[in-house]
Amino acid sequence: MKIGDLSRETGVPVRLLRYYESQGLLTSERTEGGHRRYHPDAPITVTRIRTLLAAGLPTRVIRDLLPCFAGDGVALQSCVHDHLRTQLADLDSRIADLTQARTALNDILEASTRTLTPA
Repeated sequence: MKIGDLSRETGVPVRLLRYYESQGLLTSERTEGGHRRYHPDAPITVTRIRTLLAAGLPTRVIRDLLPCFAGDGVALQSCVHDHLRTQLADLDSRIADLTQARTALNDILEASTRTLTPA
């Protein structure tokens, strides 16, 4: 499958497919003319990459998880569940930090508005 065909089938721009390849997430073979040719299951791989990216996982983690898929879907083998739980805990921590920062910023804005509004 050519890169343009993979792009059309998955809806992922060619530039991103090249990036996934540069990050070791997607592999291709080169023709004699230097064109990329992807394996027929590349759309499944791209879907998995997009699913893991949407879950907030960085490409370095995704690279480690790609060999651990069970079947053709997006379910991962149980051997990586602890790793996923760690990623989830990190995400929860970042959300808590952002929520705290949002509250503090809102408090500053409200205090500023009260100070500047005549009684």
